[in-house]
Amino acid sequence: MLGTATSAGAVHDRKLFRQSGVRLPHDTALIGDAGYQGLWRTHGHAITTHKATRASPLSADQRQENRVLAHTRQGTLHVIRRMKVFHVLKGICRHRRRRFALRVQLIAALCNLTRACPS
Repeated sequence: MLGTATSAGAVHDRKLFRQSGVRLPHDTALIGDAGYQGLWRTHGHAITTHKATRASPLSADQRQENRVLAHTRQGTLHVIRRMKVFHVLKGICRHRRRRFALRVQLIAALCNLTRACPS
């Protein structure tokens, strides 16, 4: 099931997630990209990619874990691509903001419908 959260202007992924007020069971695994670093502090089963720094490059095990995580997230990225087919979400929205959240929810509903009823 695809859920959405919107904001007026640019907001960091993790901050938007916190502001959305989504409540998930603590035994649910959350898989995120590097934008969700530190999510495990509030949600114990959050999984994010390892980040390399100049001082500490990634080990072979960490690189392999990142590959497995990227493969797991591939389905999510396909859904995001499916939503961006609608040009309202692809770039800067030049319409009035008043109904932007409603438009995003309708697009998410269409994507959920196409996933539930493939042709």
